[in-house]
Amino acid sequence: MKPLHRLRGMMNRRRALDVPPVTAERLDVSHGPILYIEGVSVSFDGFKALNKLTLYIDDGELRCIIGPNGAGKTTMMDVITGKTRPDKGTVFFGQTLDLTQMSETEIAAAGIGRKFQKPTVFPQHSVFENLELAMQADKRVWSTLFAELSGEQRDRIEEVMTIVGLQELSKGRAALLSHGQKQWLEIGMLLMQNPRLLLVDEPVAGMTHQEMDRTAELLVSLAGKHSVVVVEHDMEFVRSIARKVTVLHEGAVLAEGSMDDVQNNPRVIDVYLGA
Repeated sequence: MKPLHRLRGMMNRRRALDVPPVTAERLDVSHGPILYIEGVSVSFDGFKALNKLTLYIDDGELRCIIGPNGAGKTTMMDVITGKTRPDKGTVFFGQTLDLTQMSETEIAAAGIGRKFQKPTVFPQHSVFENLELAMQADKRVWSTLFAELSGEQRDRIEEVMTIVGLQELSKGRAALLSHGQKQWLEIGMLLMQNPRLLLVDEPVAGMTHQEMDRTAELLVSLAGKHSVVVVEHDMEFVRSIARKVTVLHEGAVLAEGSMDDVQNNPRVIDVYLGA
């Protein structure tokens, strides 16, 4: 039997992750983009973190966001997920969901998942249990403590473990995973929520080259079924996954295009790549 304080912690986390999948009726992507950021500005004590930022992410695409420190990358993700409210501008998920009028919980429920740079998993629980805790289900106390997983739920966990490459470690404690494996497990925990849009912040920081290669394969495999936005500083990694790259500088889009396009852009070289 798990100690009571651990069960309480599990319950609190499970409730935080209790987000229903977006419905087709609510998320309208009939016109292509799944995310519309238009004219967004955010200021902190007079500093413009975002300056009339306009950016569109297509449904199912993999987009890389790069730029120097202070370019506005984190603030952009904070605005998308409802952590920060813009001073001006609009942010829509699909054609009808105005993210600026929704809470963080409502945004997660609409189908937007965010992975921070530092992985946050349950170290004393197994890989399987971590994914179980992240599953969409009835999180009321009694059902959580006593309900058995259905065959369909077990199949979904097995499917996600296969996607993130951890099926052979299903019974192992998360604390024993490598840094890269913990990152993959957290991505798996997000996938258990069936998000339509994944925001991934610096996924390969601290990884070995082998782990970086596996992470590249994972993120590329997710595109199509999911829209994936990756913020990253490692240019070798970005080149390995990039379809389209957006360069931010001083809170606005400096350049956009293929990796070759942005690497050969004199303005990008001047403010970022040549530094």
